[in-house]
Amino acid sequence: MAKPNYSFEKRQRELAKKKKKEEKLKDKAVRKTHGDGEGSANDAEGAEAQGESDAPSAEGQTAR
Repeated sequence: MAKPNYSFEKRQRELAKKKKKEEKLKDKAVRKTHGDGEGSANDAEGAEAQGESDAPSAEGQTAR
């Protein structure tokens, strides 16, 4: 059985963290330049979530 290469695995984790951090900073910069986050890759997901929360719920209607 082959020995695990822990150095390689650690380097891959570090690269993944670095890439994720850079993407986060890039998205943050895009949101800052466009205001409310327009132009971000996550806008489609955010719009869907907002659309669901903006719709009146049955509980909200019965409370009135």
